[in-house]
Amino acid sequence: MDSNKSRTAKTALRVAVAPQRRHGKERVATLLEVGGTVIAEKGYEAATMAEIAERAGSPIGSLYRFFPNKDLLAEALIQRYATQIDEEFARITARAKISAIAEIVDALLDFTVNRRSETKVIIALLEARSDLSARRLEFRKSILKHITETLTLLAPALPAPLGKDMAVILFHNMKLMKALKFQPNIPTTPGAVEELRRMNRLYVADRLAEFRKKTGTK
Repeated sequence: MDSNKSRTAKTALRVAVAPQRRHGKERVATLLEVGGTVIAEKGYEAATMAEIAERAGSPIGSLYRFFPNKDLLAEALIQRYATQIDEEFARITARAKISAIAEIVDALLDFTVNRRSETKVIIALLEARSDLSARRLEFRKSILKHITETLTLLAPALPAPLGKDMAVILFHNMKLMKALKFQPNIPTTPGAVEELRRMNRLYVADRLAEFRKKTGTK
């Protein structure tokens, strides 16, 4: 049995404990936050439960009570990330009903920027564990679906195929926005970020204009 299958089998035998009281929920939130930080800094394999507990100011027994092993902590971090994606897009789509296109496009471009710290944790997990490779595709599909839904809210008559095509373009520009802001090896200039914003605002407004007219959307 290879290491990934062995890990999956062992993890399946144990489960994380979901706290019921507020204090327990706050403790778990802290452990996840610190656990993610340690994993992002050191990588999944090098991160230890002992260091996570120490940096969280928590007894090691408390950490193991909620997360009996590191794999279960990783699973909880991945699930937290998925929930955060849904919650962030819920806020964006709520605004899409009452806000200008430019504001929503900016919110989409800033999505990966605002999720930068969480994304670093997830990348560290996905790169360390080949058994989680399918989750990367799931996250990508989820984000593309959310972008498409947001565009459809802005222009209800938008054809589904075009909405999906536009979502792909915006998805890649979201990643470019993060790269321009945080990756030192990416060629950039002081005004490049604003130019990317302007380009995307004009692109989305132009592509949606015809379909917004059909429903009388201003």
